[in-house]
Amino acid sequence: MAALPLGQTRPLSRKASPTARRTARGHSALVMTVVHNPEDSRIRKRQIEALIAAGWQVTYAAPFRAFGLEVPPTRATAPYLGTLQSLNLPRSAGRRRFRAWQAARTIMRTSGQDHDVVLVHDPELLLAAAGLGMKNLIWDVHEDPAAALRVKSWMPKVLRRPVAAAWRGTEKVAERQHYLLLAEHAYQKRFRGSHPVVANFVSVPRVVAPAGAERVSYLGSVTMSRGCETMIKVGRELRRRTGGAIKLEVIGEAADAEARQALERAAAAGDLSWLGFVPSEEALARVSGSLAGLCLLRNLPNYRVSLPTKIVEYCALGVPVITTPLPLASELLKSDNVGFEVPWDHPSAVVDAIVRLRADPELRRRLGANGHRVALREHDWNQLSIDFVRVMDAIAAQVRDALPRDHDPKRRFPSQDGQGVLEERS
Repeated sequence: MAALPLGQTRPLSRKASPTARRTARGHSALVMTVVHNPEDSRIRKRQIEALIAAGWQVTYAAPFRAFGLEVPPTRATAPYLGTLQSLNLPRSAGRRRFRAWQAARTIMRTSGQDHDVVLVHDPELLLAAAGLGMKNLIWDVHEDPAAALRVKSWMPKVLRRPVAAAWRGTEKVAERQHYLLLAEHAYQKRFRGSHPVVANFVSVPRVVAPAGAERVSYLGSVTMSRGCETMIKVGRELRRRTGGAIKLEVIGEAADAEARQALERAAAAGDLSWLGFVPSEEALARVSGSLAGLCLLRNLPNYRVSLPTKIVEYCALGVPVITTPLPLASELLKSDNVGFEVPWDHPSAVVDAIVRLRADPELRRRLGANGHRVALREHDWNQLSIDFVRVMDAIAAQVRDALPRDHDPKRRFPSQDGQGVLEERS
């Protein structure tokens, strides 16, 4: 798909009048995921909220029940704001993916053209859309799927390399047929054209609590490749070296069985506290005031081109960062002095940094203030959400301009059970 005129890698102008923000009124989006928790911060808390605030009518299809959530009722908002309708889908996890793929394809086929755009957040949803001729589909590229497939525990090892290579070809087809949004500037290298970048910014509060001295936090999905084993060793050594004076709190779901079992054992032993998935606002409130925030991702290709969102979240809350030497994280630490860098897979170095922070309140204060300052300056979704909405406006306008003048499809909606049962609504 040809690049949008305004879809440059540089952020667009942040200035927008209230009238300009309402120009999208009447635009509609079908937002879909079969992998992510429906309360995912990027999808639900940032992108969907920004669209509703700009007047969009949003239908959100996600695996609510698979994550133990009720399907929310249709949400009507104040004048000049949009609406939100939610639909349930099965969850795609491990090798159990076909049912979710089938249900998603049904929704795309029957309801996709009733919306100006269809925004998908999972690579497999590109496969679900194959052959449907969807000219209004946008793929939000969160990660490098080819690199990620090489460490997926559910994928047989003998298949990981050829499947990853095949995915590169799928990306080329997707670029020709669909619109793309990128979560990282570095993802541009995988594609021939230039595509809009909607980075993982966070809503940065103007005032933050000072970093405390008793709790270290980890925020985000937990897998072995994201440093689960190292984190557990950190919790154990912290308990031994501080007599339990500093506790490690892990906030996030375990994305694989190995990580889940390891966390359960560590929590039972008293080495850490594991809360599982916690809604964004509550999770951020718990991280606020922490002694440090951990990012212990391992040295894997999928992580080398990204600045982890958790690092931005720690900075936004004024919490000092302790991270492995990921290139973009290292650059941030060197340029803005927001925390400590530790070697890969080195729990003792992590504990040393934590103990040092606890012994030096002024150091904690300075690192936290530096992080908060850079988050306000460069990573504040409160300011940069305008860019996302403007990109979506432009795509919706291009799609509408390309439709036949007499295009007036009957509205069809899938049933709430995600089984592909349909009904027409006037």
